[in-house]
Amino acid sequence: MRAWVVIPAWNEATHVADVVRGILVALPGWSVVVVDDYSTDNTAGQARTAGAVVLCHPVNRGQGAALQTGTDYALAQGAEIIVHCDADGQHKPEEIAAWVKPLQAGQADIVFGSRWLASRRHLPWSKRIAFKILIPWHNLFTGLPLTDLHNGARAMNLIAAERIRITYDGMAHNSDIVAQAAEYKLRWQEVPTEVLYSEYGQGLRGAIRIAKDLAKRALFG
Repeated sequence: MRAWVVIPAWNEATHVADVVRGILVALPGWSVVVVDDYSTDNTAGQARTAGAVVLCHPVNRGQGAALQTGTDYALAQGAEIIVHCDADGQHKPEEIAAWVKPLQAGQADIVFGSRWLASRRHLPWSKRIAFKILIPWHNLFTGLPLTDLHNGARAMNLIAAERIRITYDGMAHNSDIVAQAAEYKLRWQEVPTEVLYSEYGQGLRGAIRIAKDLAKRALFG
């Protein structure tokens, strides 16, 4: 099956080349597209040198918009499986094969990674507390009883990738994707995934902002 990994990137010149190379080594025959969301560093050059196709936004639009740009490109190239992962090295390339197994077996249309089904040794306590509070709220508004949220690890088959259209340019796109999976009654599964945190990443304040976005969507559409 033709498979693409879509990586949104903004000022990730330090990490993106290693991420791309790791994916291409772990997944021979796969392709990678990096969407440079108007970086001010050499993200595009580093990604291209590492072997990725690089698309560049003329303005900074946000991670959700970058994911949709990359997904549209992969679909235009005939992708049958599309994986989303981050550019900062938080996701392990060797785990991606497990993300797509339910798709290849015809058991799911979309697969979400879950830190709560895997080892939690890299999950900061502040995030554990925030997620325990926010996951029930998230599930109420999205309609899927997931064990995790907003870790960026997901895989889709052609049915899901063509149906889902990311309408939030910013970080709330994660919840938007989940809500659409529920709305379109897509078959879904969760798989264990470990997330490696650096100094980057979203804190409690960002998670609360996402919860507010979800509430606005539920109330006003």
